[in-house]
Amino acid sequence: MIDLTEWPVEEGYYKLGEFEVERGGVIREARLGWQTHGTLSANLDNVIIYPCSYTAIHHDLSWLIRPGGILDPTRWFIVIPDMFSNGISSSASEEADFPELVTMRDNVLAQRRMMKEQFGVEEVAAVYGFSMGAGQAFHWAAEFPDAVDKAIIVCGSARTLVHNQVFLSGLLRILEAAPQYLGGGRFSSEPEAAIRAFGQVYAGWGLSQDFYRAGLHMSALGASNLTDFLVSQWENSFLQHRAADLYSQARTWYEADISASQKYGGDLGKALSAITAKVLLLPSESDLYFRVADNAAELEYLTRGALHPIPSIWGHRAGSPIGNPEDEEFIRVNVERWLQAD
Repeated sequence: MIDLTEWPVEEGYYKLGEFEVERGGVIREARLGWQTHGTLSANLDNVIIYPCSYTAIHHDLSWLIRPGGILDPTRWFIVIPDMFSNGISSSASEEADFPELVTMRDNVLAQRRMMKEQFGVEEVAAVYGFSMGAGQAFHWAAEFPDAVDKAIIVCGSARTLVHNQVFLSGLLRILEAAPQYLGGGRFSSEPEAAIRAFGQVYAGWGLSQDFYRAGLHMSALGASNLTDFLVSQWENSFLQHRAADLYSQARTWYEADISASQKYGGDLGKALSAITAKVLLLPSESDLYFRVADNAAELEYLTRGALHPIPSIWGHRAGSPIGNPEDEEFIRVNVERWLQAD
């Protein structure tokens, strides 16, 4: 267990008021949860924004923040904003008229306001993100090119590609097939059977074929057998979340696209070319939905980018390597080098 008393840690809420989202609708009395690690420098030049991944809350992300870790709170002031519908920030499960679609751009625009008004920060040293957090990091760099010096993209992409959307479509259809589904991302009660099926399907995508072939679900993650692994680490994990929030964030992920704005008109190459930040791409070689080839295609448009695939059989989980010291060290070394570079 990490002793968070070794450095300053604070958390709270930023109130946005009536927050209008880009595809229609309003989040009423909108709020963003947040957690900070470290101390903001006098000239405000040590800020790293660390957005949340799918279903994660800020406490889930803090494991990699420590002296000598991937993000060092003795050097950086690290801000973790909670994504909409993660149960801490305003969420679909809490509000009957929550918008049917809250985009990744909506999240980043809210975060931008929070950074200015809560912390007085206009420019950031870096945005670091894994998975959906990586998508938000890409959005930060594309929406506010003058405000972001570096972006670190771990197992993520600038646009959700078609094969990734196929995965997400299957998850959404499972939730919609539940008897409790009312339409519009709403449920009469929690559809436990559907969420269990949701978790089982997710397990087949989150880790690679080679991971299972090597038996790492047992030898590295402590399961007694496959059924134990699927139930204890996937079904039970997703059962901790409300179905409306799972649905809402999956829609956010499905629609993610840095070019889907008036500024770029759907031209992904134009959006990527507009990024002035130094962008480090860290895909997993065995990720089943954020592919190395996708980042390689993005790299062609980035003026200051580098691609360093994680040599791992842990699939998507290589980018969030809790209990996986080899992949964690690979990420740490590359991130440290990137943050130190001019």
